Amino acid sequence: MNGQVDESHMRLTNLPHIYINTFTGNSITSKNNYVLARMWYVDEQDNVTFYDSLEIRGRGNSTWSLAKKPYRIKFHEKEKFLGQGYAKAKKWTLMANHGDKTLIRNALTSALGEFVGLDFNPAAKFVDLTLNGKYVGNYQISDQVEVRPHRVNITEQDYPITEESNITGGYLLEADGFADFQNGVTGFYTPRQNSPIRIHYPDEEELENSQYKYIRNCVYELESRLFGSQFKEPETGYRPLVDSISLANWYIATEVSGNPDGFYSTYFYKDQDDDRFFWGPLWDYDIAYGNDNRIGDTSRNMMTEVAFGASVFRAWPLRMWEDPWFAKLINRRYREVVDAGVQAFMLEKIDSLASLLQRSQEKNFELWGINKRVLRECVLYSTYDQYVNDLRSYVTTHIPFLETAFASLLPNEPEPPQPPTPKVPDFEADSMVYYVITNVGTGTAIDIKSDDNTICGNHREEEIQSQQWRIYPLSNGFMHIVNRATGEALNDPTEGNPTATTEIGAILNVATADSLDTRQQWDLVKQGDDRFNLINHFSQHEANLSGGSSSDGTRIVSYTSDERNKTSNNRLWTITQVDEVVDAIEDTHDEDFDYALAYDPTGDRLHFGSERPDGLNFTVNVYDQGGRLMRTFRASEECNLRGLPRGLYIVSWKFAGKRRSVKFIK
Repeated sequence: MNGQVDESHMRLTNLPHIYINTFTGNSITSKNNYVLARMWYVDEQDNVTFYDSLEIRGRGNSTWSLAKKPYRIKFHEKEKFLGQGYAKAKKWTLMANHGDKTLIRNALTSALGEFVGLDFNPAAKFVDLTLNGKYVGNYQISDQVEVRPHRVNITEQDYPITEESNITGGYLLEADGFADFQNGVTGFYTPRQNSPIRIHYPDEEELENSQYKYIRNCVYELESRLFGSQFKEPETGYRPLVDSISLANWYIATEVSGNPDGFYSTYFYKDQDDDRFFWGPLWDYDIAYGNDNRIGDTSRNMMTEVAFGASVFRAWPLRMWEDPWFAKLINRRYREVVDAGVQAFMLEKIDSLASLLQRSQEKNFELWGINKRVLRECVLYSTYDQYVNDLRSYVTTHIPFLETAFASLLPNEPEPPQPPTPKVPDFEADSMVYYVITNVGTGTAIDIKSDDNTICGNHREEEIQSQQWRIYPLSNGFMHIVNRATGEALNDPTEGNPTATTEIGAILNVATADSLDTRQQWDLVKQGDDRFNLINHFSQHEANLSGGSSSDGTRIVSYTSDERNKTSNNRLWTITQVDEVVDAIEDTHDEDFDYALAYDPTGDRLHFGSERPDGLNFTVNVYDQGGRLMRTFRASEECNLRGLPRGLYIVSWKFAGKRRSVKFIK
């Protein structure tokens, strides 16, 4: 039931307000047994949504013993509680954040998870809460960690399973230091490290013995390989059984946040028909960022050195650090995260969250006190701003420290030879125009034969887009030449180990654009005022009009490169601008939400647009053709691409539970 606010259900601050009354009026005293209740949700516009029947119970481990208690609520039907872009689910959490005087460490870490590219990051919606007529403080609505779209979005298994059921996935697991499971039923201990592993999905009511044995043996195999004598081997070691992207992103987020429980409670999962384990989501970070007096200031420590969980899960990343592959992976990915601006992002997020909570935190600490230790706080201050500044100080110290600490763990290997200084191109290409490349002797244009994608000379016709090419300058001084009609690149298919004078005569063709492929890199060598040779980087051969014929369809071949380049008309080409680029990335639409992605070549930036900017609440990744992550940004912000080399890029994001991507050429 929806309606306007009344005097008994009003917001007390700028935040939404939740009113919950148990049916009996009794307090919630158990974290195992639910109590029936009613709830009124007052949103930012003072609209009231009434839920006439739901259940509520306590939750948490050490936090359940505190005066300000965390709760879990469960609707009778799945609810889109937080609206578009979030889960439709029965179970939600109300996090008290009582041991975190900033109240924002969990929300900050969720934003960090999005920034580094983890697929699921729990929601962080702040509210004020009144329980049975008594105001109890500032709370954070968050997701329950479970298998569901917009949560851990992996394959849900059949229930009940049959002989035809595919039990390879999905599975949601937790390395659980509390060992909150029935050994042999809903969890197990690993044989090498005795790590307690809890099975969260399938849940206890649905988990069959065959599924239990299958996922237990998968974890056993991973641990056996990781701690075996061949663990560094790329095929027989542990690497084929881990998703390196999620592993790196999860580990880096754990270290950046300085979470002492990061290896004591670690979520990971396996999807159907996939041998790899994936890491995440991040969860329970109220004692992170130097907020645990058991180990004190960790701003200059790695969590693999000081965090809890030595007998739970910390031994796994410690073992991985012994593998040069892992050390290089973490260092490479961390440099990308730092270059993408993680420190500035986190400081801005701290400031914006603290500003949002300003009025609510005042009421919260009027009730609970701001200078009293309630859990494991390292420092006590008299004002909220001092706690926020302490968090900011941790971030500005810890992020640069990790860069040095990670680098110190790289293997001692000889420095690779430095690449030669790139040549200065003879042709000043403008990648935002189209060119026609014509033979000096015949005037025929370089074109594509439609039947086999080989390259030929055809009479020039202005409207034929297969005769028009974009020429991209590369950082090594070569050019990447891409066809307007097909989006494919001019390619020399010569095989073997050619030299400049090897006479092979392979017919040039077009291939899927990849600016890193030396067969698609061309040196445009000037011969006279307006004539050029096209010499391939890989083959060192010249693009040659076979026999110098002016007939349509005459083949253009990879030919000997020598002194005749200067005089042979068959090898000489003119390059003429014919049109400006007007291509744009197509709009991408969701059935419930319209938005568009655009590339601005003038400002060299990507940005999303929508009539509802508040819906642009997802993380976007930009990869190069080789699959390397080059940029990460929020869809509500723009992404600066300056400094990236010309070439093909892939933009990828997840929206409405689906992974989406587009390609574009910079």
